[in-house]
Amino acid sequence: MAAADTVTGFEVHDVRFPTSEQRDGSDAMNPDPDYSAAYVVLHTGSGPRGHGLCFTIGRGNDVMAAAIRSLAPYVVGRPVPATAAALAALHHDLTHDSQLRWLGPEKGVMQMAAGAVVNAAWDLAAARAGLPVWEFLAALTPEELVSLVDFRYLSDALTPAEALAILRAAAPGRAERAARLKAEGYPAYTTSPGWLGYDDAKLVRLAKRAVAEGFGQIKLKVGADLDDDKRRLRLARDAVGPGVRIAVDANQRWDVAEAVRWMTALAPYAPHWIEEPTSPDDVLGHAAVRSGQPVKVATGEHVANRVVFKQLLQAGAVDFVQIDAARVAGVNENLAILLLAAKYGVPVCPHAGGVGLCELVQHLAMFDYVAVSGSWEDRVIEYVDHLHDHFSDPVVVERGRYRAPAAPGFSARMKPASIAAHRFPDGPVWRARRSPRSRHGEQEVSA
Repeated sequence: MAAADTVTGFEVHDVRFPTSEQRDGSDAMNPDPDYSAAYVVLHTGSGPRGHGLCFTIGRGNDVMAAAIRSLAPYVVGRPVPATAAALAALHHDLTHDSQLRWLGPEKGVMQMAAGAVVNAAWDLAAARAGLPVWEFLAALTPEELVSLVDFRYLSDALTPAEALAILRAAAPGRAERAARLKAEGYPAYTTSPGWLGYDDAKLVRLAKRAVAEGFGQIKLKVGADLDDDKRRLRLARDAVGPGVRIAVDANQRWDVAEAVRWMTALAPYAPHWIEEPTSPDDVLGHAAVRSGQPVKVATGEHVANRVVFKQLLQAGAVDFVQIDAARVAGVNENLAILLLAAKYGVPVCPHAGGVGLCELVQHLAMFDYVAVSGSWEDRVIEYVDHLHDHFSDPVVVERGRYRAPAAPGFSARMKPASIAAHRFPDGPVWRARRSPRSRHGEQEVSA
């Protein structure tokens, strides 16, 4: 096997950005996030590399990086995965190691680590094919797509035959939808005005800017103080006018009864949805929130795996499914979730923001439109205007819509200078911030 056809190296970086200093990303559960990426690069003898990441908010990013490193033996020396069969085999091997799987199983740090490596492999495969990941996926046959999915634990809700029927039904319109996507872009909404740590003046200024930039929906963080939430919703509504949707996000802050009480109080302000009203693991709790108050329910960015998504859909607990590109085991598991959502007729509105999440998840939503659901009705991708300049192929949002990526790969390649500057704890950005320990009290040891 020639070196160019083999994965020859496996490089992992702990990259962190001090976003807490400006309260960017702040919400009721996460008041001081430092947006971070456990970042993996797959090397080959020549040609393109594969890039992937796990998103964290600071402390623990070193744990995630260590988990990714533990998967190197499954990848280094392996033929570069270039086909659906090879990508399915890699996903299976990374998620079925019995000893590593014990740490979940199929959830948490190891599942996310597997997702980073799986996504890096998709980046590499698409780059070798000269296509962006969304087009690379959409060019696969329905049979190849079904072969990528692990149907274990799903067959009571979605069988391979049902998945194949969904994909075959969408196949005839793929070319037309791809052309429309390239011409018009994919609908977006923005959370940038709504961070809980922003003062009222900044909220109003950014909300007005969002409307001027063409967004038809914004999102506000809620859940710390009910009177504050009412005031901020009033200010936001006055700023954007009656024709712009305002979603709200509690980031898991509430018990079920508190969520029902809180959202009943906020319902007169017509929120489009309440996101993460309670624990992401509480399927029946989400169902109770959905039935106990009038606002639609969205969740998914912290849902651990395809099984919990299955149960949320079976229980009628959600109105919007929010996939995350880096929470589950990569493209393969997200494909399973997209198919589940299509089976149950629930719109997918991906979570994004963070470090690289907008770059990644746009591909999954666009593939869903072209080859799975065939619709973008009532569907939007989250957009947060932070940290895109650190990527070689950053997202482009124009007039409130994501422009379809054209560059080969998964849009995941971070600029080497950004990695070097923000590597924790010894990059110059972090050296300048510690004396003698980091501002968060972490030991000065290399991750």
